Amino acid sequence: MDASDVGNDLENILLTQEQLETRLGEIAAQIDRDYAGKDLLLVGVLKGAIMVMADLARHLHHPVEMDWMAVSSYGSGTKSSGVVRILKDLDTDLSGRNVLVVEDIIDSGLTLSWLLSNLRSRGPASVEIASMLRKPDAAKVDVDVRYLGFDIPNEFVVGYGLDYAEKYRNLPFVGTLAPHVYSS
Repeated sequence: MDASDVGNDLENILLTQEQLETRLGEIAAQIDRDYAGKDLLLVGVLKGAIMVMADLARHLHHPVEMDWMAVSSYGSGTKSSGVVRILKDLDTDLSGRNVLVVEDIIDSGLTLSWLLSNLRSRGPASVEIASMLRKPDAAKVDVDVRYLGFDIPNEFVVGYGLDYAEKYRNLPFVGTLAPHVYSS
């Protein structure tokens, strides 16, 4: 899928496939250095982190375990509700584990802040965050992100796992969604 497949649904391409790939390689190299000689459990946050998690894992040079969690605070709108529900919990016991939460985007930070508190209550050795995108202007709580791809403007974006009403996730880039798509 590419930009021509979505017509005028996009205003512009914010980050190209090449930019995302290059940055993920840099992040993976840092993770490899930081976790050398340690076990690492990647925890992907469904559904948006699928692309980031898969590509990040392929860039890493040492074995990792992976698990998935699904939490929701969005519904079908474009703003976080702040109410978090666990839709799918982890299958892995976190006791004594080094956990790296892999996110697609940090918007208000409310959901991620709740998730970090929940995961830390399970007795891991460490919990850190890797996120491809962050919207600093949308932050309502401060979340410490150890590995960050890009800071982006507070606009509604899709692609590379990010969706609107479950569409556009399979775009290989991050683009700004045209307001006519979500304001009708």
